[in-house]
Parts: sequence; C-alpha cells; structure tokens
Amino acid sequence: MAMLVRLAALVVMVSSDAAPPLTDVGCGSSARLSTVPARPRRGAMFVVRVADAAPGSELSGRVAGQALHFSRDAAGRLVSLAPAPIDSASLAVVVVCLTDVTQDTIQLRLALAQGHYAVEQLRVAPQFSAPPDSAVMARQQRESDRAADVARLAHETPRLWSRPFSPPRASRVTSRFGGGREFNGTVTSRHMGTDFAGAVGAPIRSANRGVVRLVDEFYLGGKVVYVDHGAGVVTAYLHMSAQRVAPGDTVERGTVLGLVGATGRVTGPHLHFIVRYGAVSVDPQSLLDSALGARYVPVQ
Repeated sequence: MAMLVRLAALVVMVSSDAAPPLTDVGCGSSARLSTVPARPRRGAMFVVRVADAAPGSELSGRVAGQALHFSRDAAGRLVSLAPAPIDSASLAVVVVCLTDVTQDTIQLRLALAQGHYAVEQLRVAPQFSAPPDSAVMARQQRESDRAADVARLAHETPRLWSRPFSPPRASRVTSRFGGGREFNGTVTSRHMGTDFAGAVGAPIRSANRGVVRLVDEFYLGGKVVYVDHGAGVVTAYLHMSAQRVAPGDTVERGTVLGLVGATGRVTGPHLHFIVRYGAVSVDPQSLLDSALGARYVPVQ
C-alpha cells in the first residue's frame, strides 16, 4: 500500500512583544511551534522550538537562508538556535516535519524588534581610511572567503557543546555590536562584533567547546582564530598578538586560544569577538545572554 503523504502549510504573523499562542503544526495533532523571545531582535540570536511533536518526528528548517539544527531539551521539546539578520525588519521561520504518514511544512513569520545601534565616530590615520588598492582588495576577498567557508562547514559539524557559551574575556566591553562606524566623517561600515578591553598579552579564551578551523594573519583582523562549535555556530577572535592553537585542535570552554594584541587594522590593543550562525553575524551578547542559555539547553 502506498504511503499516504499529507502536505500542510501555515503562516502566522507575530507583531507584538507579547508571547503568541503556540501554533499547531502537524507532527501529531498536539505539536506546537514557537520562538523565544516571541519577537526576536534584529541582529540577535533566538530559539526556535517545537513542543509535543509525535514520537519519531524528524524536523528540518531554515531561517534567513540558514539551516536549523534541532536537539531535544530537558522538557522534551525540539529546539534550535536561529539568527535574526541586523538588516531585516521581518523574518520567516520555515520548519518541515516528517512522520511515517505526513510531511508538514510550517512558516511562522516574525516582525523583528528594532535594535538600538549607535554610530561611533573615529578619527584614524589617513592610510586607514583611504580606499585599498587592488592587491589589498583581492587579499581581503580571499580572507573573507576563507572565513565564509568556516561558517558554511559549521552546518555540517554536529553540535560539540553542552554548556552555555561564556565571554572570551572578563574585561569591560569597549565597543558593542551593530553600531555604524564613521571614519573621519564618513560612515563606512557596521561593527559586526563586540570589542573587549585588554592589554597586550592578556589571555583570550574559547567561548565554548569546538574545533579550531582557521589560524592565520588577516589584513583587517590581524592574527585571528576561528572556532567551529557545530550546529551552525562559529566564533572568531581577532587582533591577537599571539595564537596558542592550531587548525584541527579541539578546544574546551575556557581554553586559551591566544593573547590580546593590536595586529591588523586597529587603533589599539583589544579583542574583537565575532559570533556567526552560518553566514549571519549576530550580536555576541545574544549568545552569551544567560536567559537565552536557560531557554536553549539541548540534552541530546
């Protein structure tokens, strides 16, 4: 007898800060889809979860063009981290649920909360603000492509961590994620990471367990280390004075990856810390936030 396949589609718009009712999504009549928070912030990490799915259900999904990676939490819900791009006003969460007799496609459309990202004014030496020549541009593109490869491969790596992420340094934050950077009177870029204070030689620690994928010296980032944590998550550590790991090393949360420095295109020593979910850069603080960690605690 041919297997009966049912295709269902559901679209819901969430536009307020209040938590919406959980949405029936197939995978059994009681299955429900939600996000935490209900209205994610632009440029932040959030949680997608499916509760009460039928036994044996297999989930896949995408957000902002990136694959979701579901694990079960202590309450038995299927949960995945997900990214909200900084330049998006709304976002679709698409989940496909397979059982022996159904294939359900669910789309939850979210109106994203506005982030508050300031413009930072910098005065730098002319050589730092002048357009790069063609050789430098080619080098920057090669380095960007290598970093993008690490992010892409993180979707193929199983989740390697089981504890919440921790800050790479205990020092104060000197520049937050998302702000526009105005160099010598012209806004040229956004600051897509978080800067931590530190003197040259101060330790930089891995935010969680993972595999070192990239150790090199970049034109902009100076001496860098990229760590693949699996399930789409990558962290990067820039401007080091020295690196203490090699590609292929498995590191634990708190492992010293290198030392604070001022290499690359910088005005002084600090750590520039990047968090990416696949190709999407997100506010590192949204991954380090204790509330998010409490809501995303996969156990299998």
